[in-house]
Amino acid sequence: MSGFDAVLLVALLVLTGIVLGAALLGLRVVRRLGTAPAPDDPAFIAEKDRQEQSLAALRSAADEANSTVDVARSAAAAARAEAAAAKAEAKAARAEARRVLDDARAEADTILERAHKQAEADADQLRATARRSGEREVAVLSATTREQAAEVERRAARMDERERLHTEEVERLAERERQLSAAGAALGTRESTLAQREADLAQTEERRLRELERVAGLTADAARTELIEAIESQAKREAALLVRDIESDARSTAEERARHVVVDAIQRIASEQTAESVVSVLHLPGDEMKGRIIGREGRNIRAFESVTGVNLIIDDTPEAVLLSCFDPVRREVGRLTLEKLVLDGRIHPHRIEEVHDLARHEVEQLCHRAAEEALVAVGITEIHPELVALLGRLRYRTSYGQNVLKHLVETAHIAGIMAAELRLDVPTIKRCAFLHDIGKALTHEVEGSHAIIGADLARKYGEREDVVHAIEAHHNEVPPQTIEAVLTQASDACSGGRPGARRESLEAYVKRLERIEEIAAGKLGVEKVFAMQAGREIRVMVKPEDVDDIGAAVLARDVAKQIEEELTYPGQIRVTVVRESRVTEIAR
Repeated sequence: MSGFDAVLLVALLVLTGIVLGAALLGLRVVRRLGTAPAPDDPAFIAEKDRQEQSLAALRSAADEANSTVDVARSAAAAARAEAAAAKAEAKAARAEARRVLDDARAEADTILERAHKQAEADADQLRATARRSGEREVAVLSATTREQAAEVERRAARMDERERLHTEEVERLAERERQLSAAGAALGTRESTLAQREADLAQTEERRLRELERVAGLTADAARTELIEAIESQAKREAALLVRDIESDARSTAEERARHVVVDAIQRIASEQTAESVVSVLHLPGDEMKGRIIGREGRNIRAFESVTGVNLIIDDTPEAVLLSCFDPVRREVGRLTLEKLVLDGRIHPHRIEEVHDLARHEVEQLCHRAAEEALVAVGITEIHPELVALLGRLRYRTSYGQNVLKHLVETAHIAGIMAAELRLDVPTIKRCAFLHDIGKALTHEVEGSHAIIGADLARKYGEREDVVHAIEAHHNEVPPQTIEAVLTQASDACSGGRPGARRESLEAYVKRLERIEEIAAGKLGVEKVFAMQAGREIRVMVKPEDVDDIGAAVLARDVAKQIEEELTYPGQIRVTVVRESRVTEIAR
């Protein structure tokens, strides 16, 4: 029931109550009127007035009730209309809701069906994946189970084998104990027998020794001495053979190692194969310049020789003059002086002195620059300035055609590479090798060999004692005592002995070869001598019946030592003694 229906029902009930109240009141009045007193009774009149008032009140109440009923009816009609409209709207809403619900149910059914299908597909895929995983796990578990079963079987087999071996070992030990017991008993018997035999042997030996002493005429001590001497002699011979073999092996190993180090050092040095030599010939623009050089009554040439200290030789050679001087630096100063004079054209004594000063200053600068460049190339930074000046003078000094300053740089590089290969102090050894020929800068001014002169210079200008010793020992004037001295000798030989490094005259070369062959041929037992490889190797053929193997080694050492003492040569000379034995027999 709606709210409007409830209001209408209440209004009807109120109206019915009022009507019933009015009817009861009228009935009560009628009854009272039927039993009422006379009209002129005051009480009756008051009652009547009261009743009329009540009726009027009832009528007004009825009117009000009727108006209320009318209002209620109109409100009920409006409410019914609104209710009808509300019912229509509710019906439309219910229809729309039913349609939306039907659409939602249809879409939900579609989605649910699709979800069911997707869930079934996923479930199938999961079941397939689970099946494959299960199969793999089952396969792995099966393989693991089989391996474990095999391992268990192997362990069981090993345990059985171990038990069997243990049983066999116990049986063997028991058998060995029985054998040892038997052997102990037999050993005791044998010891007693051996003791008896030893006593018998001692008596027999004593009798035999007395008999041998009687027969040989020697006592036991004398025989023992002879035996010891014979054994000692044999041991010495075997020791000598062993020492020879060890020395041979050590020499071959050391030679191979040294050859490797030297070859590696030489291969890593990229130096010139032919060093430049100091030129003492000056070419002139024409022969008429010779007269201007000589001057009036020879005053220009006398002034030139007096100022420069260089002898100027002018002969019939066309367009050339020769400068001669033992000092290469002075000769270079003279050459530059004469060259500048020829280019200038003004040649007179005063001009010669001026140009000579300029040339000397220029040569000094060239020497100093050459020394600094050499020091930078070698990597030496701290050195006395006087030694730098002396090193610069070696720019114009040659030895067998080899430039001495370039020889020092090359020697330092070779020594540094050798020191690096042998894991030694590279800077010290390079310094020793670079300064080893510094004495050649003063050999024409100071008496003595350049090695001793160079050592004195190095000691004078503060070089360390190991560097001084390497300088003075590089030509064996002093026996080398340090590894620095030995490597200085080796690097000097490598630089001076390489092909094309130095030149020598044909006459000196032939004489050196002849002297080498004479030294070897003068030894006892020598049959033939061959000088090979430009005198760097000598083959000595000996008579096998006169010279044995040990004698061949002694002969090679003697020949090498005599060559070192008597000859001067670049590099080294290898002496090879060949002893060949041939035995011929005829079968008949």
